[in-house]
Amino acid sequence: MKIALLGPIAWRTPPRHYGPWELITSLLAEGLTRRGVDVTLFATLDSVTEATLDGVVPTGYEESDEIDGRVWEAIHVSHALERSGEFDLIHNHLDWLPLAFSAHSRAPMITTVHGFSGRNILPAYQRARSHFVSISDSDRSPDLDYLGTVYHGVDLAGLPFHAGGEDLILFGRIHPDKGTDIAIEIARRAGRRLVMCGIVQDRAYFADHVEPFIDDRHVVYLGSVGPEERDTILGSGAALLHPIRFAEPFGLSVVESMICGTPVIAYRKGSMPEVVDEGVTGLLVDSVDEAVTAVERIGEVDREACSAHARRRFSAERMVDEYLSIYRKIVS
Repeated sequence: MKIALLGPIAWRTPPRHYGPWELITSLLAEGLTRRGVDVTLFATLDSVTEATLDGVVPTGYEESDEIDGRVWEAIHVSHALERSGEFDLIHNHLDWLPLAFSAHSRAPMITTVHGFSGRNILPAYQRARSHFVSISDSDRSPDLDYLGTVYHGVDLAGLPFHAGGEDLILFGRIHPDKGTDIAIEIARRAGRRLVMCGIVQDRAYFADHVEPFIDDRHVVYLGSVGPEERDTILGSGAALLHPIRFAEPFGLSVVESMICGTPVIAYRKGSMPEVVDEGVTGLLVDSVDEAVTAVERIGEVDREACSAHARRRFSAERMVDEYLSIYRKIVS
């Protein structure tokens, strides 16, 4: 079986720091290659992979001011589809743009829907000649048919178990959707230090609602951290806070935290009831008051059991198995 993985080009694959779509594409490329599948990864040319690498853009457009993402994504998609006749299947991880040109693909296309940025992009999905896979049941659109749901998997070896500490952790992009300001309030009321990591995606929000509270004592901001530091920081907490304001499609940092043994206190939105097993890997809440109470109760969650349960559910190997099963159905 010859598979083309059409990856995103916002960041390198795998990402140096932030880049969840690139991370999943990388884990799938490496996992399939280890299984003996002939994989070509279409990504930035500085990407690192055991698969065959092809592409047109030297590095991610979020990593260079000289690269216009709108232009280079179009060139990237065109280049991959020009070679589509060489493959048994094209697996799209690049959202709606390849779907607009899916009729020109000479191989069947499957698209992992990593989340909808809005209903205005649905026409590209509805008109596409592609199969679809969701990353959670909650993130499905009633306007589309799906072959299945495949939860993201992560590299278990890079996320060892940690005994934890007293701090609360916030891991992810700094944006109103992620509830950074809510996490600061929860930590203040719970009397715990908050350690935050992630890229600043909304600079005005950061300046007005986050930065004034960063004092390196009660609220610490470490910026965007890479995979080398990820497990140490996630594993050092008493809990990961995830007080989201939107319907989270999946939540990679939530899974990574649980695998390290750090349970999650998450708002009951989007995929969180699917991803967090109540009382086993975390606690689901609906308000700041409930989150503060959950911080007081978080010691009731057994960290070793939390890690073991998350490892069974969210390994990259399981993800590869499920995608291979779907590929075979399409190709056969």
